[in-house]
Amino acid sequence: MNATNAPQQTLDDPAVDAIERLVARFDPSVFDVGRPLVRIRLGTGETQQHDVVIKHGSVRLTDPHGAPDAVLIADAATWREIATDVRGGMAAFRAGRLKIRRDLHLGVGFLAATSQITGPGRLRIRTVDTEAGGQSTVEAGTGDPVLMLHGLGATKASFLPTLEALAPSYRAIAVDLLGHGDSDKPLRGSYDAAFFARSIVALLDALELERAHVVGNSMGGRVALELGLDHADRVCRLALLAPSLPWLKARPWAPYLRLVPTQLGVLQPAPRTIVERIVKQFVPGSDTEWTAAGIDEFMRSYLTRSGRAAFYAAARNIYLEEPRGPDGLWTRLPTLTPEALFIWGRKDNIVPIGFARHVREGLPRATHLELDCGHVPQLERPRQTHDAIAAFLAA
Repeated sequence: MNATNAPQQTLDDPAVDAIERLVARFDPSVFDVGRPLVRIRLGTGETQQHDVVIKHGSVRLTDPHGAPDAVLIADAATWREIATDVRGGMAAFRAGRLKIRRDLHLGVGFLAATSQITGPGRLRIRTVDTEAGGQSTVEAGTGDPVLMLHGLGATKASFLPTLEALAPSYRAIAVDLLGHGDSDKPLRGSYDAAFFARSIVALLDALELERAHVVGNSMGGRVALELGLDHADRVCRLALLAPSLPWLKARPWAPYLRLVPTQLGVLQPAPRTIVERIVKQFVPGSDTEWTAAGIDEFMRSYLTRSGRAAFYAAARNIYLEEPRGPDGLWTRLPTLTPEALFIWGRKDNIVPIGFARHVREGLPRATHLELDCGHVPQLERPRQTHDAIAAFLAA
């Protein structure tokens, strides 16, 4: 690793000493950047900023130049706290004192690589090569493995609070599903539940894990169910947070949607301002810093051609999935053998709580918890959600 001194014109920045200390202790073995060159902008505001340039594992501090890949902003006291306390970065981010924008993967990776935490169970971000493709993961902790699968358009970042809650007792691993975040995005992938389930089995193989608990939110919950149905030998327990389930009502657009190739997403113009405005209408609490960072993660993937095509394919499959018949989820659900916990949001407008009644009828032995929240319980009601998951996994 190579690090330069701070640029002369910014020596009056009260945070520069703390930032220099962070850069000096950057450990590339903790963070697989996944790109040959990235520029991360750190500072206290518009007038006091510094760029950390990471190139092939080496790092240097420079004057701000051009458009950064990620931006981390905090006041000087917070930067000093982060430089002094090895766990201070994530604590400051959770508390809203540190803002991470543009690329949460890079921001959290930088904090992990400068924390100086060593030994088993330290926070680590890397891409795992599997037979299904490269899958980006963030993990921490030791013990029985727990995989965390995000929803449509989201990334592993949506499970950072869950990872922190479970890491003291488990090897907690949050995954970017194929087509999302920093994982591979095969243009011809089917992006249905079976496709994602096979990719997670490939990840388990690459990690040399025989079995794992699985926690899934929304589409990730549907993938977790598919794992429990088709790959029960690889699953211990399932915690399903507002899982996406096949529609039981009529789907008038289904005949037309089947005719539209999802690869058209490669060609579609996608103006950021319009798409971002639409996304905010569907994301609860989109004015909070945490959710704003999550929207950045969605936009980062969606504004790429392959990410957009993957999003359309996965969304279409959710809408078109047949509820009944020999391959229908509602037909197969009673055969689920792993123990399952379902957590529902009473204010969920995406997967209404009415689905809970149908799950109880099809899977009467499952455990259910209803919370006063929307579609993302681990972010909206983290303490209740994580207490319930921990008690269920430990039962």
